[in-house]
Amino acid sequence: MLESSSANDLETLSAKLLESIAQAADLAALDQARVEAVGKKGALTQRMKMLGGMDPEARRAAGQALNLIKLEVEAAIATRQDELGRAALAARLAAERIDVTLPAAPEAEGHIHPISQTMEELIQIFAEMGFTVAEGPEIESDFNNFTALNIPPEHPARQMHDTFYLSPDADGAARVLRTHTSPVQVRTMLSQKPPIRIIAPGRTYRSDYDMTHTPMFHQVEGLVIDESTHMGHLRGCLTEFLRAFFQIDDLPLRFRPSFFPFTEPSAEVDIGCSRKGGQLKLGNHGDWLEILGCGMVHPKVLEMCGIDSTRYQGFAFGMGIERIAMLKYGIPDLRTFFEADTRWLKHYGFSFLDQPSLGLGLTR
Repeated sequence: MLESSSANDLETLSAKLLESIAQAADLAALDQARVEAVGKKGALTQRMKMLGGMDPEARRAAGQALNLIKLEVEAAIATRQDELGRAALAARLAAERIDVTLPAAPEAEGHIHPISQTMEELIQIFAEMGFTVAEGPEIESDFNNFTALNIPPEHPARQMHDTFYLSPDADGAARVLRTHTSPVQVRTMLSQKPPIRIIAPGRTYRSDYDMTHTPMFHQVEGLVIDESTHMGHLRGCLTEFLRAFFQIDDLPLRFRPSFFPFTEPSAEVDIGCSRKGGQLKLGNHGDWLEILGCGMVHPKVLEMCGIDSTRYQGFAFGMGIERIAMLKYGIPDLRTFFEADTRWLKHYGFSFLDQPSLGLGLTR
């Protein structure tokens, strides 16, 4: 019993506990020493439990002595913990020391995405023809996206399964995620007087997803409005562009009659190719591949935009940027453009320091 313990017993216990703390080699050993001293089953804790069976006078004296020992033990634990902590930090700093005189570790080189690369290429080519770049919002009014382009209410493109409709604006007018960049043409004609010569590259949205369609994709459209432009100018413009872009000087083009609500007459443009052996190869090889749509701007579109159709006329064209990028750079699946796979980008991407020089009639 504690009441029969002498002062020497308490001194011996204190010395033993303090020695165990001082000899702790690391923080784990120090914690073990703490548990053995003041834990639930520690030596001091057990002695404290014995105080209840002593008479008041003896309990007071023994309690004071045990409290002093407990304070000494706790102070010793805190001091040793600080020493071990500083020693552990010093050891870690020594182990993780960096030689700042060594050369920096090389970092992976970034790559330009094929979409960004293709957009820069087509902008460069059209700039040599005198086109400027026009931009517009991706959330558009129903008027700019459909009505002003002579697209009737019953047209399939207006259906919910093809178009992403948003909440109406404050006036109750319908809003959509633009399904083409044609609204940029409308905005340009509403805000500028002819002559007009622009291209409108940008993101567009349609409710579709498979190997050749994604809900978001990119288009570039062109618009020329003046008093003398005709279909021959359209053919010459697209011929020069496609030959410069694909870098094939004798690339043949074929214009087939077609229908678009916003152009009249309208045409689909095919380029020459070969599909022998299951491989697609562009050039003068006897076969054809559809590449884009075009035509003369419909008089109703001009009038909708406040342009006198008896005085002015012009042409428009549009093509998918992913489509021409896939054809030029041999990318088989449209969906991979948007998967953010750095391995894919490293394979199909472009270096910032190795940009092609494209121009009308130039090849590399």
